[in-house]
Amino acid sequence: MLKHGILGLLNYGSMTGYQVMEVFRDSLNFFWTAQTSQIYRELQNMEMKGWVESVFVPQSGKPDKKLYSLTDAGKAELKNWLSREDSWIDNRSTVCMSTFFRGELPSEENVLFFHRIIDESESFLNGIERPDNSISAYSKAAAADGAEKYWRMTLMYGVMYRKMLIEWAKSCISILTEEEK
Repeated sequence: MLKHGILGLLNYGSMTGYQVMEVFRDSLNFFWTAQTSQIYRELQNMEMKGWVESVFVPQSGKPDKKLYSLTDAGKAELKNWLSREDSWIDNRSTVCMSTFFRGELPSEENVLFFHRIIDESESFLNGIERPDNSISAYSKAAAADGAEKYWRMTLMYGVMYRKMLIEWAKSCISILTEEEK
């Protein structure tokens, strides 16, 4: 999935690895996380597959930079992925897998786990203006007309998901604290 996110970003225009990382952090990071090393590794893999190509751009007083561009094969891979019927449903959930086995831990520790979910989700919702501002900024720079409404749809998903997590975690805490009574 990370490779397709990077292909999608490069579809808007050529970028250095650092720029990909910055745009990823400002736009996709609220629903998909990646480390800088993962992004650079994916760029190398995609270059070997012929999905992206790179050129060195000389700079005076600084190291040369490597500028990545999407190839026709990369655009085809992106469109193929977007068209796949199975690309949109993923039932994997780390939080659910962890919750399923939490009976191995003391109830107090599990209550703290659900409080962390609430805190992280509330922190996300309190910082939502950053992705919203990024959408506005990138929509002016991106060559894709109409892309902004789809970016806003993903932001809406992130907001609704975090609100659901808060409600779910509160319900879990209630279940755990009722057991203690």
